Amino acid sequence: MLEILIIFFTGKYFYRLAEDYNQNKWLYAIIGVVTYFIGAVIGGAILGLIEVVFQIGIDWTNSFLLTLILMPFAVGVCYVLHYLLKRNWDKKGIIVKDEIQDIGKPLE
Repeated sequence: MLEILIIFFTGKYFYRLAEDYNQNKWLYAIIGVVTYFIGAVIGGAILGLIEVVFQIGIDWTNSFLLTLILMPFAVGVCYVLHYLLKRNWDKKGIIVKDEIQDIGKPLE
């Protein structure tokens, strides 16, 4: 349940970011959610390497524990992508399309 809420809010924050910068909202919401899962996979790979090297003895059958361990990796990757997108779009500036100026012009 906790992971569903985090996935929902991740998509929501990416949606709002894209909305603020006049980008494709749903595309970036989906990219944000996919990024969450990619971060979880990366965290799982790192956790697997740590298990192989140091023989910690992680209980791989406890899905709640694995979710709690992998969540910081996934959220961290989403935060980095959100930060990079925002910084990139800030450099380009917000393109304001004033539709009042387009009244009476032919459609292209």
